Amino acid sequence: MQRKNYTQVTEFTLQGFSSFHEHQITLFAIFLTLYILTLVSNVIIVTIICIDRHLHTPMYFFLSILSTSETVYTLVIIPRMLSSLVGQNESISLEGCATQMFFFATLAINNCFLLTAMGYDRYVAICNPLRYMIIMNKKMCVLLVGGACAIGLIMASIHVTSIFNLPFCGTEVAHFYCDIRPVMKLACIDTTINEIISFVISSLVILVPMGLVFISYILIISSILKIASAEGRKKTFATCASHLTVVIVHYGCASIAYLKPKSENSMEQDRLLSITYTLITPLLNPVVYSLRNKEVKDALRRAMGKKLP
Repeated sequence: MQRKNYTQVTEFTLQGFSSFHEHQITLFAIFLTLYILTLVSNVIIVTIICIDRHLHTPMYFFLSILSTSETVYTLVIIPRMLSSLVGQNESISLEGCATQMFFFATLAINNCFLLTAMGYDRYVAICNPLRYMIIMNKKMCVLLVGGACAIGLIMASIHVTSIFNLPFCGTEVAHFYCDIRPVMKLACIDTTINEIISFVISSLVILVPMGLVFISYILIISSILKIASAEGRKKTFATCASHLTVVIVHYGCASIAYLKPKSENSMEQDRLLSITYTLITPLLNPVVYSLRNKEVKDALRRAMGKKLP
């Protein structure tokens, strides 16, 4: 009944990078290059893990799922962003906006909990090495991945339902995709309840997995410090370095983007920050795991039939 008091909004316009009009071709070239590198590197990682039997372990199973999730995550956002930079598809239907937000939120939350599962895997491998294959069996791995996906679907559904039940007056989304805050700002009514829901969900899906990873690494570091030889400590910690690097960047960017106080003057900053977790982080994942991980580099050597540097 409340919607009848307002004009029906059927589509939004994504502002994208309109304030950088004179640099849009340059931005298009940079973002397209990063996007191609992201797609290619993630596909290579997933392919290598699938075809090389030496990588058929829980750690690389989680990595392949994460790379697949990151690839789909970028597909939801980046192609439309690129088309808007060259003056195409700047409008998006209400249903299209809700769909984009749903998949974006689902995959972003899923990635947070996949990183937690990977942290748990490293904890078991280092703190309980003799029972590693018993604890991290196929059933456990599937349950962890299924749990991450289920949490993503449930939380995203709550997010999207709470926002798209609002009546909208504005039509210009101050972003390059249908993110939560910019769309919420277009509502005709007070959105305090929706903002509280959004903050609670964001806190749960960022702080809870981040806290679990933090606890895992406290236990991991405690176990590493008990290793007698310096070389043994270094080698053991090296197995966690790639995961820890991705975790710091991923949770760091997510925390800044979704847990910082709301500001009227932060829209441009939010858009620039969004580039980090929609383009840089998905690219960082395969790069870090390939450049810093000896097992992946060895698998690449075997697949290519020649030595890599």
